[in-house]
Amino acid sequence: MNRRKFLKIFPAAGVSPFVVNGFPMRPFSNSKISQILNSCDGVEDRILILIQLKGGNDGLNTIIPIQQYDRYAELRPVIKVPEVGPEKFIKLDNTLPYADQVGLHPVMTGMKELYDKGWMSVVQGVGYEGLNGSHFKGTDLWMSGGDGTPEKFNIKSGWMARALQAMYPDVLGAPVPPDKVYPLGIQVGDPNPSLGFHSETEHQNVINLYGQDPEGFYSLVQTIGGAPLPNVPDSEYGNELAYIMGVEKAVDEYSVYITQAFNAGSNAITAYPQTTLAYQLKTIARLIKGGCKTKIYLCNMGGFDTHGDQLAPEGIVTLGGHADLLRNLSDAVKYFFNDLEAMGLGDLVTACTFSEFGRCAKENGSAGTDHGTLAPMMIFGKAIKAGVNGTNPDLNNLSGDNQLQGTQFDYRQVFTTLLQDWLGASNEVLTETMFDGYTKMPLIDDAAVVSPDCYIGGTVGIWDKTNDTLSASISPNPTSVRAEVAIRGTHNYDAILSLHSLGGSLVSSQNIRVQAGVSRAYLDVRNLPSGTYFVRIQEKSSGKAEVIKLLVQK
Repeated sequence: MNRRKFLKIFPAAGVSPFVVNGFPMRPFSNSKISQILNSCDGVEDRILILIQLKGGNDGLNTIIPIQQYDRYAELRPVIKVPEVGPEKFIKLDNTLPYADQVGLHPVMTGMKELYDKGWMSVVQGVGYEGLNGSHFKGTDLWMSGGDGTPEKFNIKSGWMARALQAMYPDVLGAPVPPDKVYPLGIQVGDPNPSLGFHSETEHQNVINLYGQDPEGFYSLVQTIGGAPLPNVPDSEYGNELAYIMGVEKAVDEYSVYITQAFNAGSNAITAYPQTTLAYQLKTIARLIKGGCKTKIYLCNMGGFDTHGDQLAPEGIVTLGGHADLLRNLSDAVKYFFNDLEAMGLGDLVTACTFSEFGRCAKENGSAGTDHGTLAPMMIFGKAIKAGVNGTNPDLNNLSGDNQLQGTQFDYRQVFTTLLQDWLGASNEVLTETMFDGYTKMPLIDDAAVVSPDCYIGGTVGIWDKTNDTLSASISPNPTSVRAEVAIRGTHNYDAILSLHSLGGSLVSSQNIRVQAGVSRAYLDVRNLPSGTYFVRIQEKSSGKAEVIKLLVQK
C-alpha cells in the first residue's frame, strides 16, 4: 500500500480542527525542517503575507485611470468614481507622468497613507496567458502557478508548497533542534485547504483554528488518535503506521508551538477594525510577535464577485458594496503594518493582494460588473519600492465583449520577485517552483533585496555533522537514467541506501554493504519524473547518515 492511498483511507490523520482567534487556520508542510541556510541580515526572519480577494476584484474602480477618465466614465456612467466633489478619487502620486496617473477609490485612505510612507506599490495590468474566467479554475491557476496553456493548465500542486519544500527540505532523519518545529505556511480564515499549499509528493498536515482560545484548540488535537503503538512491525504496513503516528506527533508539535507563540504574542494596536480580514491580520501580527517562524501566511476576503449593487441605491459611491470591501481591505492593511511597526517588526513583513481575475471594463445593467480579465496587484511593506509599475490599461483597446487587453505583467513575475528578492529563494528553488524564466520586477527596495550569496535552497550535500566517517558523492548529477553513489568510509558496515522525493516520500530503498575505502551503489531513475530527489545513506549500527540532493532531468 503506498502512502498516498493510505492517507485517503485515513483522512483524519491529516486534517485536525483547532481554535485560534475565530478563524480557520491551516499550518502546512513538514514541521521537522532543516535550517541549512545562510544567516544574512535577517533573511531567515522575513515573512510574506498573501491576501486573496475572492470573487474577482474590480480593478478599474480600485485604481482609476486618470488620463482616460472620460472614457472610463463613458463605460461606467452609473458606478464610476467621481473626479470632483466630496466623493472624488484620491490622486495617488502627483510625481508620476500624466499617462500613468491613477486615483484610488475614495475609501482607500489607509492605503494612501501607506503609499505616502513609501510602503506600497501598485502593479498594473496583471494576468497570464489564456486567462480563465471561472472562479474555481481561475483560483486554481493562481494557486498552482499555472495558466491557460495545455502544459500548465492542470498542475496538481501549489506554488507555495513547491517553493517552501525546495527552500526548506526535510533532512530525512537528521536531528532537528526543538525550536525548529514550526509550520512553514499557515492558511488563515478559510475552512477549505488551499491548493497553493498542496504538494504532490506529500499531503501536508492541515489544521483548522477557531476562536481566541489556545487551550481549547490544543485540547482538540488530543482527539486525533490513541496512544502510539509501543512496537511497530518491521514491514511496509509498519512503515505506514509509523508515518501516520509521525503525522499525529507533528500535529501535536504544531499545536504546542502555535499555542506558545500565540500566548507569548501581543498587539501594540488593539483597536483594529471589526472586520474579518482585520482580525486575521491581527492574529498573524500576534503570532509573529510571539516568535512564530512561519514563512508564508495566506489570508482572504470574500465578496468581490460584484455582479450587482456595487454602490448604494442612493448612488453614493462611498457607501456601496464594493466600497465597503475596499475600505475594509485598506483599513485592515494599514492597521496591520502600523501594529507591526509599533512592535518593531515592520522590517520583517511584506504583503501582497491578488484576485482570480478582474472585472469587465463596461458596467452591466445591475450597477455592477461581470467577470473580466486583467487587474492590478498591490504590494505592501517597509521594504517595498513605492511606485506604480506599468501604466493604465488602454480603455480604447477592448475586446469585443468589453474586456481589457494587453497583459503588462504575468502574476508569476510578482511572486517570483517576492520569493527571491524578499524571501531569498535560490534560482534552483524558482526552478522547483516552476517560476524559472519569469523576469523579476523592481518591487523591493535595493537595500533590502536579498544578495545571491544569501539565497536559501540549492544545497548540494546535506551532512550529519556528528558523522566524521561517512562521505558520499553522486554522478552524474543531474541524471536521466542511472546514478552512481560513491561512498567513502573508514570501516566496514551495513547501510541503507534510500531515495526520497522532495517532500520526503520514500521512492526506493536497498540494503548495501560499505567497505573501508570506496564502495559503489547504483540508482535506477529511468521511470522517475524530472525533479529534485534526496539520496540518503544511513549506517545501520549507529544511525548516522548523509543526505545528498539528486536532480533527475528527462
